Amino acid sequence: MRARNGDTAAYERLVERHAGIAFRTACVLAGSAADAEEATQDAFVKAHRALGRFRPGAPWRPWLLQIVANEARNRRRSAGRRVRLELRAAEQAVGAAGAAGLSLAAPSPESVVLLAERDAGLRRALGTLAERDREVVYLRYFLDLSETEMSAVLGCRPGTVKSRLSRALQRLRAAVEERDG
Repeated sequence: MRARNGDTAAYERLVERHAGIAFRTACVLAGSAADAEEATQDAFVKAHRALGRFRPGAPWRPWLLQIVANEARNRRRSAGRRVRLELRAAEQAVGAAGAAGLSLAAPSPESVVLLAERDAGLRRALGTLAERDREVVYLRYFLDLSETEMSAVLGCRPGTVKSRLSRALQRLRAAVEERDG
């Protein structure tokens, strides 16, 4: 890795390539965009300082996301706030798609209403889950992280990620079924 050998331009490219997923991950864990932005910036600075400890051949993204997750959690703890997860990550993904010039077909008014109702119901159901369950669901389905990346972010083994996600999805299904009656 050239960045590890002091190539500043190579590190800048890594930052550009991973800034979006780092910020979205920090949003999920920090709970606010302002805290997530600061956590992301601090994480990139810490990652740069720690490049000498990065194992050659190891995947960069999980290593970086672990640093981002630690920074985001530290911010959340120091602020003394409870995490209130929003759908910022999903909204940013749609905004990024539009900014990238991807064509998004306009849905019918009826489908917009149905989608909004379903979305609101899902938000309410997600809000009933424990924080730990919400985190794993957001990381997998809103940020589309792999099990390896989730393992790094959550600080647990991939098998634990699978079981936590499975249990969280069971609880989410139960919450949705209860809401729907």
